[in-house]
Amino acid sequence: MRQLLILIISLLPFCCHAQSGQTIQTTGLQQPVEIIRDRWGVNHIFAKNEHDLFFAQGYSAAQDRLFQLEIWRRQATGTVAEMLGQQEVKRDIGTRLFRYRGDITKELRHYHPRGPQIIGAFVAGINAYITQILKTPEKLPFEFQVLKTKPGLWTPEIVISRHQGLMYNVREELNYGRLVKLIGPDKLRELQWFHPAATPTEPDLTLHVNGDELFQPILELYEAFRLPLKFEGQATKADEDEARLPKPGPFLGGDAGFEAEKKYNGSNNWVLSGAKSASGYPMLANDPHRAQSTPSLRYWVHLHAPNWNVVGAGEPTLPGVSVGHNEYGAWGLTIFETDNEDLYVYETNPANPNQYRYRGKGSTSQWEAMRILTETIPVKGGQSVKATLKYTRHGPVVFEDIQHHKAYAIRTGGLEIGSAPYLASLRMNQARNWAEFRQACLFSRVPGENMIWADKTGTIGWQAVGLSPIRKSSQGKSYTGLLPVPGDGRFEWAGFLPIDKLPNKLNPPEGYVVTANNNLTPVNFPNRSAIGWTWASPSRAHRIEEVLNDGSRKNLVDFMALQADYLAIPARTLVPLLQNLASPNDRTEQALSYLRRWDYKLTPNSVPASIYVTWEEQLKQAVYLAKVPANARPYLKSLPTKRVMDALLIPTAARDSLLLTCLDRAVAELTTRLGSDMDDWVYGQRKNKHITLTHPLSNLVDEAMRKKINLGPVARGGYGETVNATANTLNQTHGASFRILVDTEDWDKTLGINSPGQSGDPASPHYSDLFPLWAENGYFPVFFSKKKIQTVAEGTTVLKP
Repeated sequence: MRQLLILIISLLPFCCHAQSGQTIQTTGLQQPVEIIRDRWGVNHIFAKNEHDLFFAQGYSAAQDRLFQLEIWRRQATGTVAEMLGQQEVKRDIGTRLFRYRGDITKELRHYHPRGPQIIGAFVAGINAYITQILKTPEKLPFEFQVLKTKPGLWTPEIVISRHQGLMYNVREELNYGRLVKLIGPDKLRELQWFHPAATPTEPDLTLHVNGDELFQPILELYEAFRLPLKFEGQATKADEDEARLPKPGPFLGGDAGFEAEKKYNGSNNWVLSGAKSASGYPMLANDPHRAQSTPSLRYWVHLHAPNWNVVGAGEPTLPGVSVGHNEYGAWGLTIFETDNEDLYVYETNPANPNQYRYRGKGSTSQWEAMRILTETIPVKGGQSVKATLKYTRHGPVVFEDIQHHKAYAIRTGGLEIGSAPYLASLRMNQARNWAEFRQACLFSRVPGENMIWADKTGTIGWQAVGLSPIRKSSQGKSYTGLLPVPGDGRFEWAGFLPIDKLPNKLNPPEGYVVTANNNLTPVNFPNRSAIGWTWASPSRAHRIEEVLNDGSRKNLVDFMALQADYLAIPARTLVPLLQNLASPNDRTEQALSYLRRWDYKLTPNSVPASIYVTWEEQLKQAVYLAKVPANARPYLKSLPTKRVMDALLIPTAARDSLLLTCLDRAVAELTTRLGSDMDDWVYGQRKNKHITLTHPLSNLVDEAMRKKINLGPVARGGYGETVNATANTLNQTHGASFRILVDTEDWDKTLGINSPGQSGDPASPHYSDLFPLWAENGYFPVFFSKKKIQTVAEGTTVLKP
């Protein structure tokens, strides 16, 4: 009900809202385009042809997110060092190593039959705005002034860059190789939760390369271009205060590595059949989770032209909509675990390190030669750097071990044709039914996704998508892809599993589909090596299923409440273990009394929520330290929740003692951080669970500007395993900045949010206007009919040729 009131309040001031209008002439258009911006900053673009539609989308995105687009352009082209100096040279080398260098026309046609024209128009729109604003450079967003730079023009190659593709398995692969060497395969299987597995000895973790040689900076270049961009500067007092707040250790996801990301940075989506909805029509919900940032990763837009009518959000750097609906159906996504990266290890020629052994070559000095490219990287304030880029038949060489005559290269699905993230959404945007949507899914290769669909005809469906290599060894057996393998030809990819052979459902008898990055793959799934082995904890999915199965027909208010749900499934397992225990420590006994009366919900105003989360953290740390050998900890920074639960559910006196000891530690920690009065230990507060959004350039501007660009703190609830997933850090670092709710009965009933706002420019009223609404788990209406859109119009822009 609270979310409904927030939604109603968000609509109330509109009746007095003044509209503005302007006409802008720009080259590149064929006919006039009308852009209605609603009061929440969403552009509804009405064009008379396809070219102008995507031209206007590019133009509008550049208008709202110019600096964000410029950072993407530089990361995509390997020119960050030109802006930030020597410290970014390795990033630029990595970017150039992993640049897609195939046939660009074929590549663009993969995403849509008219992909070259659509992406070309989108790029032209971006460039039209850039050309226009460069005539008055003083009007550029403040970031350009601070960094003394200007935006560059785009090309289609920038749109299809892979630098932000969600793959990353190679990081785990290298660490698993190190762990097998250090603790053996059995111990690794005991610690990590590899599933689904048909036998206790699955997956096969036989190491076929020299494990001693894996402890080198093999992925330094790979990591350099994958990691978020950071701007150096003087730390502010607020930054220092934030840094002093206690942070969860690496076992709780405090580590920045992908292992922690996958475990606690989840997404939720679900579709519900009309038989279970109040309206009698299918419903859909989606809240993809990524890093919380300003500006937001996602960007709402409504695209309307002949054969196009779609609203939703994608990334501002891409044409089309990746999550949303058209007039026929709605769709959403969460990550599905595919493994489309492998680390190959080669024996190189001692007489020539640019040659490597492949399929027996080398014994008679017949070595296979690497392909070598040379590029020049401009560097701000210094000499340009000449980069030598090397490639084996499998992919980019990321590390050379001269001492042992070895080279390491990565084969990645990201360099296959059609692997630019999310661009295949262009085909989905025009799907008119499940069959057409599923056909569009066949072109979605990176990242692996759980795509869900709901339409007005009553159909709901799920199709897992992604590029899934079929791995075959020279003996004809499959291999897992979990460990580095020799690059001598014994371990190869035998093509890719057809996407329609990945798991899927159509109108399931239970009346819903729920995905939350959890495993939905059966144990007997064929081509097991093509599917990932590690998944998110199932807690979020189990809670969603529980609510959808409670017997009541659901409406949008119910969906709002479910996306905001703070119930912690692990707490329902752990807290009852304390039921018959008593502590000699009065403070710990007081904490016990709070937990015994608790409803297991991590709401911002809850004292037991603070006690529980801190206690769970201590338990996980204790189990981690007890189970994971010291030499393995740098490479296995957390234990899956299942492994922690397995350890704690064995009833022993030692277990009971550990439960109380960890509660003692939790009470001591909270006393230090929040004071001695336990009644003050509410969960959502500045020194506890909150969110502060800090602009990347915060340290480079004065205090007055920092107040404009940084947001928060505001109280938060939840944590990494609640449906409203807010990460296991005191300052929420990840979660759902974008949400969408759809009842297919009426497209004008769609609800959405995007934190902190649609614009990336602090001079815009839409820079942070949605942040307070988002912080209260609120939504704004996303109208679809032009009549309704006009009732909430803030202003109209006409672009003229």
